[in-house]
Amino acid sequence: MRLAIRETGAPVLALFASLSTLICCALPALLVTIGAGAVMAGLVANVPGLVAFTAWKGPLFALSGALLLGAFAMRWFTRNAPCPADPKQAAACTRMRRWGGIVLVVAAIVWTVGFFFAFFAASLFF
Repeated sequence: MRLAIRETGAPVLALFASLSTLICCALPALLVTIGAGAVMAGLVANVPGLVAFTAWKGPLFALSGALLLGAFAMRWFTRNAPCPADPKQAAACTRMRRWGGIVLVVAAIVWTVGFFFAFFAASLFF
């Protein structure tokens, strides 16, 4: 059970943290870039917490990046952990490791996209 939490729990937590960076920074930048400023204004009016996310983007990215690095570290340190001898449990273990790796890579891509839009896109396009 502990291996299951390490193999899937940490990557899923990192994915949710990375998605919060998209909501805070990439979504507003994308909407403004494609000329949907009115949509962005309506979004800010209806979701007031979005402004708080944007105001705290530095700590948000630092925390989500730390969670992502922690998930990668857990994955690295458990890479040689044995799976159970039972064939069904071994198949489940292998499947969890594969899906945990996929979720972790998706989380890293999402975080990178959010980081780009939060800190670099504005200076490139404007």
